[in-house]
Amino acid sequence: MSPAGRAAFRAVIQGRVQGVGFRYSAVREARRLRVRGIVANLPDGSVEVQAEGDAAALESFLAWLRRGPPGARVHEVQLEWVSATGRFTSFEISF
Repeated sequence: MSPAGRAAFRAVIQGRVQGVGFRYSAVREARRLRVRGIVANLPDGSVEVQAEGDAAALESFLAWLRRGPPGARVHEVQLEWVSATGRFTSFEISF
């Protein structure tokens, strides 16, 4: 069961998203929006984001993920909305 007013998603961002500061910029943006979760590079060159927080904040974060930081070229975002678990206490890079 999701904590009241909270939502969550898992997204895989494809395109030119590694080697352009995507993860570090995502951390900054997520923290600004008070979104919790993780971001990680995947072996295939994509980036995975697991995020949870206020639904409006998640929509804003998702809009940012679809653009990415300067230098990134996002071609596709595979998105799956999931139940919020409350397991994240901050937003971090996962290695």
